[in-house]
Amino acid sequence: MRIIGLDYGTKTVGVAMCDPLGLTAQPVETITRKEENKLRKTLARIEEIIEEYDVTEIVVGLPKNMDDSIGERAMACQEFADKIERRTGLPVTMWDERLTTVAANEVLIESGVRRENRKAVIDQIAAVFILQGYLDYKVNKK
Repeated sequence: MRIIGLDYGTKTVGVAMCDPLGLTAQPVETITRKEENKLRKTLARIEEIIEEYDVTEIVVGLPKNMDDSIGERAMACQEFADKIERRTGLPVTMWDERLTTVAANEVLIESGVRRENRKAVIDQIAAVFILQGYLDYKVNKK
């Protein structure tokens, strides 16, 4: 049982993967693209990762507003999730990702990662936080 976590941004997608037992999330990569609506290569790369790791479920971060409303960015994430679900046939869960990028940035600062190096991994770390939150929820729900 492998679950992939995705942090969808305007020009990047952070990717995280859980261990085979579904307990911990680890960063995998950051997929980049030149334009927000050019998703063909991004979706193809996600499909490659899904096949490589034998993924059975997908979690996509949902950046709700602080007042719990759904804004423009969250709608774009939902559209992205719908495309992935149609393309892969796998179940996709939307997971509240408020403040994950802020938390990821703080972890990188505390770890001593220089500002210019943070950009390369911040989306992966945010994807880890999204996926780990979902994994923890699943364990606690049982």
